[in-house]
Amino acid sequence: MDFIESKHWENKKLYRKDIREEHLEYALLHSSIYRDRQWDDAYNALARIPPMRRMLKVVYKRKEGKIIVITAYWLD
Repeated sequence: MDFIESKHWENKKLYRKDIREEHLEYALLHSSIYRDRQWDDAYNALARIPPMRRMLKVVYKRKEGKIIVITAYWLD
């Protein structure tokens, strides 16, 4: 999967070092597509990551076959 990181995700990734690209890819592949409430062109992915059994939420956009990651965080 081709990921493009938004400026927001580049900044947040410094504080969320335990969220790796493999986790993002797993969440996108194993989640239903949910529309974001705030933005019409953004989507949400919710998935439980297997080794940790934690829920990961990824907010992303699709553009020209690539995925732009806006943000991602653990739901506790």
